[in-house]
Amino acid sequence: MQNDNSKIKNDKKHENSEEQKDTKDKSKEEIVHLKQKIEELENQVKRTLADYRNLENRVRNERGEWMLKANKQLLLNILPVLDTLMLANKHSQSKDQGLNLSVQQFLDTLKGEGVIRIETLGKNFDPNLMEGVVTIEGEEGKVIEELRTGYTLYDKVLRPAQVAVGSAKQNKEEKKE
Repeated sequence: MQNDNSKIKNDKKHENSEEQKDTKDKSKEEIVHLKQKIEELENQVKRTLADYRNLENRVRNERGEWMLKANKQLLLNILPVLDTLMLANKHSQSKDQGLNLSVQQFLDTLKGEGVIRIETLGKNFDPNLMEGVVTIEGEEGKVIEELRTGYTLYDKVLRPAQVAVGSAKQNKEEKKE
């Protein structure tokens, strides 16, 4: 009987050992599954955070573009006033210092807002910055006269300069034809 008891005990130990092994295997599988789930959730959080940052950047860029567009239109409406003041200053017989200071202050204010005058006189004609209105006798391809001042806004053309471009002298034979 003793032998039978010991056999039963051994069988129970063996069963317990197998149960423990099964439990350990299930626990390991569950741990692996939970680790995978954690990794998936971490990746999802990272993607969501990246999407949010991208959205913030897009909104910031769109807001900046909208402001630039609104400023551009306002500046385009103001530039003819500056043109008139500059013309009045140029043709003023009294060389009124007040008018000259007003024009300079106007230009300085625009410069502070990112508006820069396009330099044209004596430069090579650049169709990206200038609008050739007329050709006159002078050095080929050079700007001879500025008819309307052009401006850039943050390195983009706000209003192209209107210029007279030099063309080579035509000889008398070409004029007859």
